[in-house]
Amino acid sequence: MLPQDKLDLILRRHDELSAKLSGGVSGQEFVALSRELSDLDPVVQAIRGWREGNRELEGVEAMLADAGTDAEMRELAEEERDEAAQRLEALEQQIRIALLPKDVADEHGAILELRAGTGGDEAALFVGDLYRMYARYADLHGWKMELMSASEGTAGGYKELIASVEGRGVFAKLKYESGVHRVQRVPATETQGRIHTSAATVAVLPEAQEVDIDINEADLKIDTMRAQGAGGQHVNKTESAIRITHIPTGTIVFVQDERSQHKNRARAMNLLRARLYDEQRSKLDSERAADRKAQVGSGDRSERIRTYNFPQGRVTDHRINLTLYKLEKVVAGDALDEIIDPLITEHQAAQLAEQN
Repeated sequence: MLPQDKLDLILRRHDELSAKLSGGVSGQEFVALSRELSDLDPVVQAIRGWREGNRELEGVEAMLADAGTDAEMRELAEEERDEAAQRLEALEQQIRIALLPKDVADEHGAILELRAGTGGDEAALFVGDLYRMYARYADLHGWKMELMSASEGTAGGYKELIASVEGRGVFAKLKYESGVHRVQRVPATETQGRIHTSAATVAVLPEAQEVDIDINEADLKIDTMRAQGAGGQHVNKTESAIRITHIPTGTIVFVQDERSQHKNRARAMNLLRARLYDEQRSKLDSERAADRKAQVGSGDRSERIRTYNFPQGRVTDHRINLTLYKLEKVVAGDALDEIIDPLITEHQAAQLAEQN
């Protein structure tokens, strides 16, 4: 059975929010309350529908229990009972998922770090492909994606790309992308038509706010230098590139994308905050559960999570053994949700099983 006290609390909170908003609030409070209310709307609708459905089912059961109910009415009541039971089961599952513990970082933006792995030039080209895939995916969701730092490869592509993605629920979706992505295809320079395998590492860090992670300025070593392009050539004559070292942890971030030292420093601090927040979260996760295999993958950057096979036109996500024969649409970002959504469903199922 669903916990009725929790459902009552949700309904009361929904009524409180509605009353506050109709009473007139403004500014940041209005934005925060409106967001919370819109988050509660679907689950409140499900709770009300579930309770109403239970009342209807009780009425049908009473009709079936009445010896005076004629055969025709009894047959109709039995059909109605079966349909009502199915509706209630779906609503109950929806409510159970809504009651699952939330990852506090799910509503945050994210920092995407893409790095070429094994495969040399092909791996660098693949990093560029992944970046364009995520850029298109972000655009489809109405998110804002901004390049923070890039290190170009010697034959095109990128050795490393770092980008920020801003929007609502970014981390909730993109966190499942952390891991090793493998590509199998024939390189343009391959004369024998042989398939090459290369890889890229994706790290998705929740974007941290100042309230999430406190950084002491005295713990920072900040260096400025000239920004460099591919091959090491200087791309500008001013010392606009910023390298920040967080002395207590040894974490180093480097940003050179903007010509403004001030902008690069702000971006570097944002990146540093995200990395420290991610380390903090990972430590807490390890302390809470030594074995994280109940989750959809461990999120470990060294774990191979997905293979993009161009000759066969397929994408396989190894965590849930899902294969789609629509590689072009996935790489274009158009069908990426067809992989991410089943991963979310699998994760929720694991959480529900753990609770039960």
